[in-house]
Amino acid sequence: MNDGLSLYSIAAHFALLSLMAVGGGVIMLAPEMHTYVVDIHKLMTSEQFAAAYTLAQAAPGPNLLYVTLVGYQIAGWSGAIVTTLAVIVPPSLMTLAFIKVSARHSESLILRAVQEGLAPLSVGMLFAGAWVLGKASILNWQGIVLALIATALSARTRINPVLLIGAGALVGMLGLL
Repeated sequence: MNDGLSLYSIAAHFALLSLMAVGGGVIMLAPEMHTYVVDIHKLMTSEQFAAAYTLAQAAPGPNLLYVTLVGYQIAGWSGAIVTTLAVIVPPSLMTLAFIKVSARHSESLILRAVQEGLAPLSVGMLFAGAWVLGKASILNWQGIVLALIATALSARTRINPVLLIGAGALVGMLGLL
């Protein structure tokens, strides 16, 4: 870490962010995490962040794996462990508390309003994540065309997204971008 930032301050920031991931998971926080580790603190490049995110999405397992890879890139194994725990523990505790409260007050209008308000928030954060990651990895008009084709195929067919990621990597390796 190059600017005197401690691993624990990164973990605290990630933990606070994880509390905002209600409804869409930690994957929705990629734009803010990108801003924090790439733009503000310069702990990794935008390309490294996009690569960690892509690799984690292609790998089997939970969507939060990119946080583990970002932590590893920043501070090795200790960074991987600390950042992963930072995004798992706070929302888990909040979810348990919410379940307890909602069981007692299942007819509450406020509770219902909060639940209905989470859907548009999740959609907006999903688009923000796509925008940040697209800016980091789509560098020319050919990349834009490839991204649009992959998006259309993903939306209109049942092709496994991992195959689309692999096809994109192959196009890049062949120097077609």
